[in-house]
Amino acid sequence: MADDTAQKVLQALVERKLLAPDKLAVVQQALREGGDVTATLLEAGGVDEEALTQVRAQVLGIPYVDLREKIIARPVLDIVPESTARGHMIVAYEQTDQLLNVAMVDPSDRQIVEFIHKKVELPVEVALASAASLRHALTFYQESLEVDLADLVQAELKNVTGREESLTDAAGELPIVRIAQAVFKHAIVEGASDIHIEPTEREVVIRYRVDGLLRDVLVLPRVVLPGLVARIKVLANLKIDEHRLPQDGRFKIEAEDYKVAFRVSTLPVYDGEKVVMRLLDESGRGLVLGEIGIRPSMLEVLRRAISKPNGMVLVTGPTGSGKTTTLYAAMREISTPDINISTIEDPIEYRMPRINQTQVQPKIGLTFANGLRSLVRQDPDVIMVGEIRDEETAALAVNAALTGHLVLSTLHTNSAAGALPRLRDMKVEAFLLASTLVLVMAQRLVRRLCEKCREERQLDEALLKELAAQFDLDRILSILQREGAVQPKVTWRDIMTYKAVGCRQCRGGYKGRTGIYEVFEVTPEMQRIILPETTSTQLEEEARKSQNFITMVEDGFLRVVEGVTTLEEVLRVAQE
Repeated sequence: MADDTAQKVLQALVERKLLAPDKLAVVQQALREGGDVTATLLEAGGVDEEALTQVRAQVLGIPYVDLREKIIARPVLDIVPESTARGHMIVAYEQTDQLLNVAMVDPSDRQIVEFIHKKVELPVEVALASAASLRHALTFYQESLEVDLADLVQAELKNVTGREESLTDAAGELPIVRIAQAVFKHAIVEGASDIHIEPTEREVVIRYRVDGLLRDVLVLPRVVLPGLVARIKVLANLKIDEHRLPQDGRFKIEAEDYKVAFRVSTLPVYDGEKVVMRLLDESGRGLVLGEIGIRPSMLEVLRRAISKPNGMVLVTGPTGSGKTTTLYAAMREISTPDINISTIEDPIEYRMPRINQTQVQPKIGLTFANGLRSLVRQDPDVIMVGEIRDEETAALAVNAALTGHLVLSTLHTNSAAGALPRLRDMKVEAFLLASTLVLVMAQRLVRRLCEKCREERQLDEALLKELAAQFDLDRILSILQREGAVQPKVTWRDIMTYKAVGCRQCRGGYKGRTGIYEVFEVTPEMQRIILPETTSTQLEEEARKSQNFITMVEDGFLRVVEGVTTLEEVLRVAQE
């Protein structure tokens, strides 16, 4: 963004009250230092990306378009090849006999516009789109990818020899390489968090976990198993001829629009070797604290906690509930050149700049406890412990919090208040918890409703009766009213929620995930009741009185009424 354009955009944002005056100075300083204005406005300025794009379009005097509201015909989309679309962040979205409409993130890239003009021999009208909107449109290129994947695999299977050969040769066979690449790329595009390669007696099943749920994607003949497993082992730098013992490794795939690390785990099973790969987005997207679904009132409390110079902040929940992502987002927010952040993790999920990350290696004696002992001698300001698993780690973490460090960690408990009894079970004294704990946050992940196809529905009497047997609906209604989700005098029969339907842009009515949370702040009032005999129920009751405490289920009901997710999703996740 040119300097004069940037200044006009800043002025327009302030005039529209989209940029707070106190944030303006931060953005202007970034501009003087040659920083990226757009990134600064989105992160430090707290400006909504679509609002910023609309203002930029007005300043530049060109149309604005939100591609998430467009259904693009395939012949129009194919005018711009996928590689060009991704490289230049440009998409063709509408065409008539007289005009072609394209959307761009950077309209100053006139060379590509001229190239498209010569190709179609039509005038080209450029509209401005946000990066998020354009990335959404790029997924349209992949709509037929599952069919293409199946076709590619079938074509390559004809070339798999199946002959006796060394595993190294099998791993390098061109058909095997192509099948593996297709599976990896398809998983990335589908937004999978895990790939499972499971051998059976006669075939190999490939499954993806998408939005927390596993589904079958491909069934391959048994003949591909040795080569496919060997190919993955080669990529992950594992022992290719070791079949009796589990192995762990890692490799990375990078393209213009993504950078994904694959964490590989192999395990001997009855029918061969099973491979599970965890996909970790290393592009940094999704590691912004304000963008992971935490309610503003809870986010304010969390930000206050992580800005303290010492104490302990815990995030709790089951495996796969997003705890580590929350901690990484918190570290990213507080990471500045004048703070030393050190971590001890198992495993290191994301690589982060300016943060000293250490991998636990129990085989050589580098446990959480031993690693934490060493970290406190590294002059840290902030220590992140991947998980508090045992009494020794718990004692060391509490001691570090007592001696002037901010300690961030995770714990496996069902609720935020449940963290205190859990730590007492690990022999941490109640008076130490009262003086070190600053905040505990519990969380779960729920699937997001697709906004294109969701349908309104009213809660019927039978469902309300069923809910009343499980939850305090009067309390939940009062929370909905207090948080402004419903009008003051409505009843449950007046409230509209949404149901999942399903369309070509989603999977079964859902697209992506967000969190539901509860935040338990250890205030002076709470410190007074943290005693050896205090139960988690008593702690929750006091939190409700003194800090408007909202449980995860209650936060889930808020999300349901706001149209973010469905009641079924909240009830499913609440039972974890």
